[in-house]
Amino acid sequence: MYVIRLADGTIRVPQSLTSDDGRLIGNAYVEIEPGDPDYERWLAESLTEFEVAERRRRWEAENDALEREFLAFRSEQEDA
Repeated sequence: MYVIRLADGTIRVPQSLTSDDGRLIGNAYVEIEPGDPDYERWLAESLTEFEVAERRRRWEAENDALEREFLAFRSEQEDA
């Protein structure tokens, strides 16, 4: 999950909710607006929605070798 900077300046920060024993309950985004004490800290690592979409597109287009490696690994695990 990425820190996403929206056109209006709001930043969406990923946040996970865990149970008392550490199990993951869910993931969500929390919106932080300019003026929030944590805004500047998150702004430095934020990406625009376009940049997130571009990374996703590039990953889908360029991950063929990794996908083949994973499929071979999965096949080996299923055969074992």
